[in-house]
Amino acid sequence: MSESSNKKELLSQTTSPQESFCRIADALRLKSSYREAISNYLNAILIERENANSYYGLGLCYKNLENYTKAIKYLDKAAGLKPDFYEAYYEMGICHLKEGIPCGAIKSFIQAIQINPEKPDAILQLGIAHESCEEYDMALMIYQKLIENSPKFVKAYEHKAELLIKIEKYKEASILLNQILKLNPEYYRAYLGIAKCFDKLGMRADAQRYYRKFLVKKPNSHHAPFVKARLEKLKSLTKTKPFNVI
Repeated sequence: MSESSNKKELLSQTTSPQESFCRIADALRLKSSYREAISNYLNAILIERENANSYYGLGLCYKNLENYTKAIKYLDKAAGLKPDFYEAYYEMGICHLKEGIPCGAIKSFIQAIQINPEKPDAILQLGIAHESCEEYDMALMIYQKLIENSPKFVKAYEHKAELLIKIEKYKEASILLNQILKLNPEYYRAYLGIAKCFDKLGMRADAQRYYRKFLVKKPNSHHAPFVKARLEKLKSLTKTKPFNVI
């Protein structure tokens, strides 16, 4: 079906010109035709300036074009028109993070969580925003609370483990990464994380074991050259300096 036929079909499904432009814009956005979608969203807004969905779609287009300043502007407009617009606040938070404005991100994610506290993604991003501000204790607390409330949400374990590694709490991180493997034994990044933790703790035999497990799970990973080189290094260290702690 041609592009013009698609537009005609979408026009026939709606009852107002504003809805027509918005439907066409949504379809174009989903096809990654962001600039064409923007034109149609703007046409929809010219007809009806108080429609939150048009501003939201416009914001998403600018987000995907990496124009985060404009994305924030239109997402904020959408949220202002529809105060319970979870998605607008969430996407605005993501754009603030992309722009390097964690304080704005924190405000947006808190708004999203207040609207829907059951969705773990905004809570996770709130932790990431605090981490960006180097508020590590707050970030760790948020990740832990998320783990307790959503025990199968693997990303919470992963982000907490990554932060623990960042602040050199390798033993705690390894325990958390092992919990990921209990939830999903195929989660190959956990094997690499555990290996690095054991490596830093000077537990060479354990580090080698998990590096090998990682290679079995993901032999073609871009990390594979590093892992293979590190395995060779650990073998030589074990032969020459068995008690040397890394």
